[in-house]
Amino acid sequence: MTYGTNVTMTNEDGLALITVNRPQALNALNCDTLEELRAAVLAADKDPAVRVIIITGAGAKAFVAGADIAQMRGLSPLEGRDMTILGQEVFAAIENLAKPVIAAINGFALGGGCELAMACDIRVAAATAKFGQPEVNLGIIPGFGGTQRLSRLIGKGRAKYCIFTGRMMSAQEAYQLGLADKVVEPDELLPVCREIAATIMSKAPVAVMMAKKAINHGLDMDLGSAVAYEAEAYTTCFATADRVEGMTAFLEKRPAAFAGK
Repeated sequence: MTYGTNVTMTNEDGLALITVNRPQALNALNCDTLEELRAAVLAADKDPAVRVIIITGAGAKAFVAGADIAQMRGLSPLEGRDMTILGQEVFAAIENLAKPVIAAINGFALGGGCELAMACDIRVAAATAKFGQPEVNLGIIPGFGGTQRLSRLIGKGRAKYCIFTGRMMSAQEAYQLGLADKVVEPDELLPVCREIAATIMSKAPVAVMMAKKAINHGLDMDLGSAVAYEAEAYTTCFATADRVEGMTAFLEKRPAAFAGK
């Protein structure tokens, strides 16, 4: 499937801005939207002109208010399983993109929206945003990776508290728990995300990519295996022209001109 109906993307000098565009449904994720989101992020990841990706929601109310309950209500158990596997696949693809992904959380990030935010590398929230995993209110549990990513981000006990109660939390509380990385005023959200993206784009692209791989893969390993993986990722960086340029620029006291090689 291609994107463009429920998900849009614009390219801005190395930055891909991907928008979930169903404001009339608070950007809820149905199957078509999940497929479009996957198509958009994979296209951005393959585009050599793109260095950083930002994901946000259309309108002022919601980042993504959750999965589409109107669609889910009529699903059989097997169809429900297919949908949750689709969501897991899409969010795993986002998490494992070679390029950094920033979530610009402009409103409600509930259920699947909170899970989408957690699949991104960096989460910047508007002060008016709300987070939560309220699936128990619907007789289900988080199914797009929420039970796993939330516990890894904020700890097992806090994740159980949030998921068992289905409570909604403010952006500031999400920041205090470690679910959000930065909280800004609503009108500053995209400008701040663009500033973060610009900072990342000024760094060595291969180094950023290998740092992401080392962090993501290392979390699933014991410490000894993880630092061994880090050593291999470090060696990959050491073999690049950007490493030579970066160290030379440091010694010459000038900005580095990285080429991504």
